[in-house]
Amino acid sequence: MPTIHRRAFLAAGSTALLAAARPAWAAYPERPIKLVVPWAAGGSTDAIARAMAQRMGQTIGSPVIVDNRPGAAGMIGTDVAAKAAPDGYTIAIVELPHAIAPAVTAKLPYDLLRDFTPVTMIGTSPLVFFAGMDGDSKDFKTFIKSAAAKSSPPAIAHSGAGTVSHLAAEMLARRTNIRFNMVPYKGSAPALTDVAAGTVAGHFATLASGSSLAGGNRIRPLLVTSTQRVNIAGLQNVPALAENNLKGMEIDQWWAMVTPATTPLEVIEKLRREAIAALEHPSVKERMAVLGVQMKGSTPGELRAFLRSEAERWQKVAHEVGLQPQ
Repeated sequence: MPTIHRRAFLAAGSTALLAAARPAWAAYPERPIKLVVPWAAGGSTDAIARAMAQRMGQTIGSPVIVDNRPGAAGMIGTDVAAKAAPDGYTIAIVELPHAIAPAVTAKLPYDLLRDFTPVTMIGTSPLVFFAGMDGDSKDFKTFIKSAAAKSSPPAIAHSGAGTVSHLAAEMLARRTNIRFNMVPYKGSAPALTDVAAGTVAGHFATLASGSSLAGGNRIRPLLVTSTQRVNIAGLQNVPALAENNLKGMEIDQWWAMVTPATTPLEVIEKLRREAIAALEHPSVKERMAVLGVQMKGSTPGELRAFLRSEAERWQKVAHEVGLQPQ
């Protein structure tokens, strides 16, 4: 073989060997990334996902496309994400209901800790107890005193058996020794509409769910489910648990980013860096502030420990209030 041809052959062979040795994730991402949201478009989780996806898509090198997969209380979309290829091209948002689900659902098609690899926490928001605008609801202590004096149990709306609003209402009943009539709704929107109308006395929801009605002076925030008051617009003057002797009722709605289990660690780390950078961008900060979300990034290890502790906690709460998996 002529020398020049042999050199070309060897060079081509070396290039091929280097390409073969190059990890599959080295050029990641090479195509759009799908961000699964297991709820319908328009809710707070969808808004958080879209803010994150827009910013990440501008910096990670490929578009990040929100894929809404609602149904079965979030199980359909979450199952889709759990069964996706662990290649970094499917990521998902999980939140507090995912930690509660094993305690109240007999047959989940996935396991949050087994079938997903954590990427990062996104943020948290305390629940808010909203009541109507009548005199009995001018503040939380007046509300409780009035509820205790009524001859029939006041109605508390919740978003369905086993939801966080239901568990929060049951915890409130036990800690105040007041019997409430628990009324199920199909979500916080219709529940809060009926709170404003006086049909039911109150409802636990996120600030994002109640901000429009509260801003229009149709409902009133009486309590935040954090130990101390929170520095969130619209809630700074709302009393916290410690001011109302409600130990053990700390509840944060939270959102986190995960990928299917066994996604390469290098991909996880790139996604984590990009997600944290997105959380620090002014456009995302502004959107989170509107939603009442306090941003909290984390390492994958920190998030895994948090998910495990949340699952254990809500198993105990479900047992405390007498809920069995259905």
